[in-house]
Amino acid sequence: MQNIEFIQKLTIPKELKERFPVSEETGKIKEKRDAEIRKVFTGESDKFLLIIGPCSADNEEAVLDYISRLRTMQDKTADKLIIIPRIYTNKPRTTGDGYKGMLHQPDPSKAPDLIEGIIAIRQLHAKAIEQTGLTCADEMLYPENYRYLDDLLSYVAVGARSVENQQHRLVSSGIDIPVGMKNPTGGDISVMMNSITAAQHPHMFIYRGWEVRTKGNGLTHAILRGYTDKHGRNLPNYHYEDLARLCDAYAQTELKNPAAVIDTNHANSGKAYLEQVRIAGEVLHSRRHNSDIRSLVKGLMIESYIEDGSQKISDCMTYGKSITDPCLGWEKTERLILDIADQL
Repeated sequence: MQNIEFIQKLTIPKELKERFPVSEETGKIKEKRDAEIRKVFTGESDKFLLIIGPCSADNEEAVLDYISRLRTMQDKTADKLIIIPRIYTNKPRTTGDGYKGMLHQPDPSKAPDLIEGIIAIRQLHAKAIEQTGLTCADEMLYPENYRYLDDLLSYVAVGARSVENQQHRLVSSGIDIPVGMKNPTGGDISVMMNSITAAQHPHMFIYRGWEVRTKGNGLTHAILRGYTDKHGRNLPNYHYEDLARLCDAYAQTELKNPAAVIDTNHANSGKAYLEQVRIAGEVLHSRRHNSDIRSLVKGLMIESYIEDGSQKISDCMTYGKSITDPCLGWEKTERLILDIADQL
């Protein structure tokens, strides 16, 4: 291990939670929201999920501003939608280069500081609940870090590059909120289905220096995000035929609570972020046309922020504009949310 420099020992989750505790009111909000979201996946509720927000959470002020706007939209559409803001604080990088998220860099213009990053992401998730009453989603890029946020999150995503990893699957089996497993970048949905199966079963394994046992997570489900073929071309998997095939794949299993969330960006849009509006409309049309697809597709995942597009990190950045993948701006987002509600 001579090529690894051990910089500083990180605080353990228990210590961080004692330093930044969750209030009784915040705990009650999360409990209520978790129950509402759970009912969507078990089929007890026919509300539709919108897991929506920036590609990466890079600025606390702008993210909280954005989520406060989502709060207004949640109030307007509460009879049909449950909005789960994306606060993605860990950013996977295909080549390892680029901004890795708030966990690494609480301030994108400064050097990485992971202790400050862990504190920053816990505080951001807590403030979102305290200020808006909305519990949020994050990506589980590092399974060992989940416990820093497990008393704050209402939804977890496992990314396309992580879905085949054994530790992600095993830790997901011990989580008691919905975990969405994305199809891998190569598009093989059997990999995703195997991941869901593994996460729905109980396991014993090593986690954070402990021997642990899990009960299995029956709320683990599929996320279709498109894929890349052998020639490097982005190809979608949100069309009617893709959704019908996923229905068939689930029918061949004994998985609990068959469910899917459709990611409208990434390879499904070819990162042409404006296409998200059209893609959302097509998915909703497929749900109206086929009762099995309607039952299976529980929601959409949408990349959205205050300003359209994306920007590079610089000394003069536009407030509320993504520094990673391009996102829909607020005006388009507001119209899209209302349109989705009207179509349900």
